[in-house]
Amino acid sequence: MMKKFFYRSILFLFIFSQAAIIYLNIIPRFTSKLDSAGFTNASDTLSNGRLSYRAGVATGAASSSLVTIDSSGNADNDTDHLFPKDVVCYSGSLLDGCHNNTTYTVANIVDTTNFNFTPSLDAVALSANDYVIASQSATHTIAFTLASEVPTAGDIYITIPALDTTGKTNDYFPDTNSSIATNGFDLGGVGTGDISVASSGCANNWTVASVTAGTASADHLVQINRSTNACVAGSIITVTVGDASNKLINPAPISTGHTQGAADVYTINVKTRDGSDNTLDQSNIKVAVIEGVLVSATVQETLSVTIAAVSTSTSACGATTDVTTTATSVPWGTITSFGAFKEAAQTVTVSTNADAGYVVKAEENDQMGKDGIACTGATAGESVNCIQDTLCGTVSCSETAGYYWTSTAKYGLGFSLANVSGTDASFLYDSTSEPCTTTGGGTSTNFCARQFADQEATETKQTIMSNAAPVASSQIYLCYRLNVSTTQPAGYYFNKVQLTATATF
Repeated sequence: MMKKFFYRSILFLFIFSQAAIIYLNIIPRFTSKLDSAGFTNASDTLSNGRLSYRAGVATGAASSSLVTIDSSGNADNDTDHLFPKDVVCYSGSLLDGCHNNTTYTVANIVDTTNFNFTPSLDAVALSANDYVIASQSATHTIAFTLASEVPTAGDIYITIPALDTTGKTNDYFPDTNSSIATNGFDLGGVGTGDISVASSGCANNWTVASVTAGTASADHLVQINRSTNACVAGSIITVTVGDASNKLINPAPISTGHTQGAADVYTINVKTRDGSDNTLDQSNIKVAVIEGVLVSATVQETLSVTIAAVSTSTSACGATTDVTTTATSVPWGTITSFGAFKEAAQTVTVSTNADAGYVVKAEENDQMGKDGIACTGATAGESVNCIQDTLCGTVSCSETAGYYWTSTAKYGLGFSLANVSGTDASFLYDSTSEPCTTTGGGTSTNFCARQFADQEATETKQTIMSNAAPVASSQIYLCYRLNVSTTQPAGYYFNKVQLTATATF
C-alpha cells in the first residue's frame, strides 16, 4: 500500500509540475498577445509629402537640352508633376547611376511630354530605355502615446513599406510597382545614426539598435531598444526617421490605378515589445503622398486628400474667378491688366477616419521670383525681380494674421479661404474676427487675406484646414489673388505652394 501511495504521489507531482509549466510559461505568452492594445494619438508627419517623379525617356538627343518622355507604361506618363527647378537624374534601365554622373535642373515645361533643362547633355544621347527621375525625400516624425509599459530590454519595432525587389530598396532611387502593396519608400541610406528618439513621461533611455533594408519578402525594419528602466504607460514617444544627411525617398506613383491629385496611401506599423519579443502595443499609421501643385501643392493619411480644379467664372471667397486651375497648377497666364485683381481657386477635400482628426498646413517655397530666382527675405519685391507677398491693407497682413485686401494699390500674391462643405477652414474671407473687422473701413463682404508662409524666409507653415474628429468629404475653397503693378519687370514668375496633411489616429 505504501508503494502504491508513493507512486501515486510521484505521478500527482509530475502532472502538477507540467500543468504549472503550461500555466506559468505558455499561457502568459498567449495572454500577452491577446492583451496587446493600440497606441493613442499615433501619427506620422512627413517633412515633404510630394510623390517622387519617375518617367520613361522617349528621346534625348546628344548635346540637347530637350527631353521627350514616354507617354505610357511608367509611373509618370506626362510632365504634369515635373516643375521648373526640379533636379532630375537620367538613369539607365538598371537604375545604376545618373547619365554622365550628372544631375540636371528643369528649366521649363514645354508641354505634356516635353521639357527643357540645364546644363545640356554631353555628346552621348539618352536611350529609349532610360528613366527621368526627380526624387523627393522626407523625414518621418512618428509620434505615439504608450498604452502599456515598455520594460527594460523591451523595444520599439517599426515596419516601413519597401519595394518587393531585393537589392533595389536602398539604392537612392524612388520606387514604383503595380500596387501600393508591393511598393514603398526607398531607404535612402538611412542608418542608426540618422534616427533620433525623444520621450516625454519617462527617461530617454533608448538605443537605435538596427536598421534593416527591405527585401522581396520583407519591409524595412527599425529596432529601438529600451536600455535601462521601464517606460511607463502614458509616455509620449517621438521617433524621427531621417536627418539632414539621409532621408527616406518618397515613392513614385504606382503604375496601375493611380490618379493624379489623389494620394497613394501607405501603412507604417509601429509596435512595442517586451524582452521576449512579445507584442505589447501596436498601431498601423497611414501615410499619404501626392503630387505637388505649381503655385504648388503637396498633400499627405483612411486619409483621403484631393486637390481639384476650379473653372473660370466661379464664385469663390466672395470673388469671381478669371483663371481656370487644374489639380496641379494655378496658371495666371500673361498679365495684361496691371493694378487689377486676378482671381483663382482650387477645392481641397479631406476624408479621414482618424479618431483625433487631421490638419492641413500650407507654405510656399519662396515668393514668386522671375525665372524662379531666390527672393531673399520676406519683403523682396519688384526691385529684385520678385512679386512680393501681399501686405493687404492699412494694417499689414502676414502668414499668421489676415487683413482685408480691397485696394488695388496693394500688390502681390495672397490667399483666402471659404467653406464649401463642413466648417474646417482655419479662417474665412468674410471673417468678422480681429483683425478682419470693420476696423480700418473693412466689412464682412471684403476679401480677408493672408500671405503663404515663406520657407526661404524661415516662416512656419500655417494651418488652413483642420478638424478634431473624423470627417467625410470636408471641402474648402483655397482662393488665390494676384495683383501686379505697371512697373513689375517683364518675365516668367513662379513659386510652389505645398500642402501637408497629417491625420492623427
